[in-house]
Amino acid sequence: MARKKKTAAREAGTGRKPVNKLLIELLMLNTGRISDVIEREGQQIFGRDNLLSNEEITDYSLEFLELFASLLHAGERIDRRGPEYRALREFFNTFSKRIRARGASLDEFVRYIQFLQRVFLENLDAAEEVSFEDARAVVVLLGSLFNDIILDIFHIYLEEKERTIQAQQEELRQTSTPVTEIWDGVLALPIIGTLDSSRAMMVMERLLTRIERDRAKAVVMDVTGVSSIDTQVSHHLVQMIRAISLMGAEPILTGIRPDIARSLTSLNIDLGQVTTRSTLAEGLKEAFRRLGVLVGAGAG
Repeated sequence: MARKKKTAAREAGTGRKPVNKLLIELLMLNTGRISDVIEREGQQIFGRDNLLSNEEITDYSLEFLELFASLLHAGERIDRRGPEYRALREFFNTFSKRIRARGASLDEFVRYIQFLQRVFLENLDAAEEVSFEDARAVVVLLGSLFNDIILDIFHIYLEEKERTIQAQQEELRQTSTPVTEIWDGVLALPIIGTLDSSRAMMVMERLLTRIERDRAKAVVMDVTGVSSIDTQVSHHLVQMIRAISLMGAEPILTGIRPDIARSLTSLNIDLGQVTTRSTLAEGLKEAFRRLGVLVGAGAG
């Protein structure tokens, strides 16, 4: 508070107006022209691809000017923690999300914000009574304000992108390791790609849940689609095999290629107690045999 009083006294002593007051005067004197220019530019950027109707552009333009005026009237200094500034940020964030949902790019929206800043600077140039010092103060204020808003929108955009990527990765993990009931009591789990710790935990959780729910007696794990086997991947496989056994089901491992067999041997992974078959089909036949299910041309 004391700093604000000193600043006001210093500005009064030099005959300079507070920057906010100067901007308010410019806005009050040129409201109609500024509003018209903002609407025309909005139509140029968002109207040509039917991203926004003319009525929506008008509404957004007027709302921006009202929020901007409220921010300037709130005090001699812009309080970035105040409700007026938060309202302006929320306006731009909501505006950005809405037009991006309709197909606009982030570049177009940033270009629109930069235009808003330029409108005020052009009106500042037209005001002959504004001193160089006042003009410089306005330029600094506008630059800081609009740059902060652009950065805020970028952060929100990147957070949304990150959430979208994570959701897509989660969906991919869900679909890339389906647990399928082939027959009453028989589950098949084809593993494709890399088996990291996160994915292994997810697969094991889903698999054990299905074993309990379906009362599975045999689980055929097929590793034909696993690109390579290292210490970590082999450790996860052994963990899953042990967990299947603990749940009372019989694990059957299929699809071990020669290169994977060599890798397991070099890593001293002992699968001697695990039932293995060369293909998924052979593994399913073994599971059916153990359950007493006849498979073949004369099985009916």
